[in-house]
Amino acid sequence: MTRFDRRSFLSRAGGAAAGTFLYSQAAWASATPVDTIYTNGRIWTGEGRTVFTDAIGLVGSRVVALGQEATRSLAGKATRVIDLGGAFVTPGFTDCHVHFTMGSATIGQPSLRQANSREAFVKVVADAAKAMPAGEWLLGGNWDNDSWGGELPNRDWIDGVTPQTPVAVVRYDLHMVVVNSLGLKMLGLGDDTPAVAGGVIERDAKGRLTGVFKDAAKDMVLGRIPEPTPAQRDATNRRGIQLALSRGVTQVHETGIDWNTFESARRMRASGDLPFRFYAMIPLRDWKKLDAIVKAEGRGDEFVRWGGCKVVFDGSLGSRTALFYEPYLDDPSTRGITVTDPDEMRVLMREADAAGYQIATHSIGDRANDMVLDMWAEVARINGVRDRRGRIEHAQHLNPASIGRFAEQGVIASVQPFHAVDDGRWAVRRIGPERLKTTYAFESLIKSGAHVCFGSDWPVAPIDPLTGLKAAVLRETLDGANPQGWYPEQRVEIHDAMLCYTRGAAFAGRSEADTGTLAPGRLADFVVWDRDLTAIDPETLDKAKVVSTHLGGAKVYG
Repeated sequence: MTRFDRRSFLSRAGGAAAGTFLYSQAAWASATPVDTIYTNGRIWTGEGRTVFTDAIGLVGSRVVALGQEATRSLAGKATRVIDLGGAFVTPGFTDCHVHFTMGSATIGQPSLRQANSREAFVKVVADAAKAMPAGEWLLGGNWDNDSWGGELPNRDWIDGVTPQTPVAVVRYDLHMVVVNSLGLKMLGLGDDTPAVAGGVIERDAKGRLTGVFKDAAKDMVLGRIPEPTPAQRDATNRRGIQLALSRGVTQVHETGIDWNTFESARRMRASGDLPFRFYAMIPLRDWKKLDAIVKAEGRGDEFVRWGGCKVVFDGSLGSRTALFYEPYLDDPSTRGITVTDPDEMRVLMREADAAGYQIATHSIGDRANDMVLDMWAEVARINGVRDRRGRIEHAQHLNPASIGRFAEQGVIASVQPFHAVDDGRWAVRRIGPERLKTTYAFESLIKSGAHVCFGSDWPVAPIDPLTGLKAAVLRETLDGANPQGWYPEQRVEIHDAMLCYTRGAAFAGRSEADTGTLAPGRLADFVVWDRDLTAIDPETLDKAKVVSTHLGGAKVYG
């Protein structure tokens, strides 16, 4: 297995000469005149940390040559030449962890992200409810109780301003929901509602529902809310696609907790108009259903692929449900929970892996990560050695001794840089400074030789690689309290961070033969930027703009 780390990457100097030397020997490329040449650019190929060229030649949807000399030698009378005017170009970025349908649905929904007090929370809900027809569900949310000191919202906050509007608004980490009294009534939930395995139902001192549901209990609540039609869901996802393309994202890995994105992506692909790429995972418990689809239809095409399964093992830090060895400092009564029973998860992982499917496991707490690494070791021992590319999603809080296990076991760390600068505002209250030393340990993972890919967890964080790059490179928390970086030893160099969104992402999604780099044979997915991301002050990374986004050579944004 090829290692994805800086020791194995080429470190050649950039420029046309390097591009010509590396790629002009592709014999098959010289047989056909190129359709299009993009020239006079500073093009970061993704083939290495500092591998640049100045021109790319395309035949159809694929790259066939790089560098001025190679592309000119393949030009014909009908070749179209496009002058980039010195612009900076990268491969299309892949967001390795999204909940795409859920994220797309938040476009236009009320956001509570900026609410920093009870009063502000109530006002956002009240204003949204006033603008809605009576009886229509008010969804969305993105609230963060740590923004106003930590107290959880409850139904009493909002009942007075939502007498005719059922409300279910989710915390920004997607692990909690608060429902108003009308919503509880419409969903058939009351004080006698039984406990939910793998979840928490909050009650007050008298046993009355507060309206807050965590993890599996949250899923139970949201599962009872009437769903949109397939046509409505597809229209919503098309809005999400346009947002992603405007941010330089050409592909996402849908880490599926349901089938919604999988089914929508397949419908949009069947329509013949899908300017985007999906690697759509499904819940691990449903792997046999996926197996039947694969046996009947294969694993998709270059636009929509499948073959991955996702399982949620523990909860989240913000909800105090991530599983740790030691108790939470601000609630010593708990060390977190398992959302999926460990014994059941071991069996599911062994079975799905034996059938040849990739598995992504959500793990946040240090104990959860160790348990999942142990499960991966067991799977490898029982099912034998193969290129399985098992993933741990988040890999958030790690024991120092566990960091090296990712490379040793060939487990991919699928991480989200923006979470570090978000959680860094308050995480010390949960688990203290010592455990935080190896929290979001991106640089340590990369140095260890682990395969690392970056994502956003949209809608938990913006579907915007620039915010992720800035977070990885600087680690400045959102409250401005850490200008030198929150645990600065874990800052990542800009080229390494970009590789995690491109070449590393392609490896993590089994698409390295098609995407992740600009090289002969690869799909011509690339982004033209208004500035050189590798040369600007990292403080301004999130100010860069996409000039145009191209999928298979076709301009799909800009």
